[in-house]
Amino acid sequence: MFHKEGTQSILLGSFQLEKLPFAYDALAPDLTAITLESHYGKHYLNYTNNLNKAVLGTELENLTIEEVLKKLDVNNPVIRNNAGGYYNHSLYFKCMTTKSGEEPKDTLASSITKDFVSFSNFKTTFKDAATKQFGSGWLWLVVDKTGVLQLTTTQNQDNPLMPNAPVVGFHGTPILGIDLWEHAYFLDYQYKKKNYIDAFFNHINWEVVNENYKATFKK
Repeated sequence: MFHKEGTQSILLGSFQLEKLPFAYDALAPDLTAITLESHYGKHYLNYTNNLNKAVLGTELENLTIEEVLKKLDVNNPVIRNNAGGYYNHSLYFKCMTTKSGEEPKDTLASSITKDFVSFSNFKTTFKDAATKQFGSGWLWLVVDKTGVLQLTTTQNQDNPLMPNAPVVGFHGTPILGIDLWEHAYFLDYQYKKKNYIDAFFNHINWEVVNENYKATFKK
């Protein structure tokens, strides 16, 4: 069964779209309304609907998305791609804000300084890693099993929570992710991926990332 939200058709099921915390045009000109509407209202929506269809009537239907990822059979591409796509985009949109140029505070700020020397060095390292990511994939800021902040990249819709999925870096709990698929930036930046990475970094909601960070120590 579907219900309408604006022009979107959302399949009723276990997993729902993370509410976009701003209007489609709120990040312009850094990210335009046409890019966000396509990314959120089509790509993210499709992953959500396809995941709900895939888990319907299975043992995964009543699990959280984190539990689905941790139990994932990487040889099941339908669940792997759509569960990854759903989780990845949920975190991506949740961690963006209309404010620009914000910096982390409190606990997260201290940990970034401890694990990356300084926020300035973290910013440079983050942008360099995102720029060097080849093909479709993601860059993550994760908390590894020892509690250390690490930068990790994955291909396609893989995720550091998937225990058997390949990562470049460390498995762990993502607290921030940037989508490096062309659909995230091509309408605005064409092949200038670095400009998109700069724009995204300028709109990170560090308050949300800090809450995500603190939540990892409660699990």
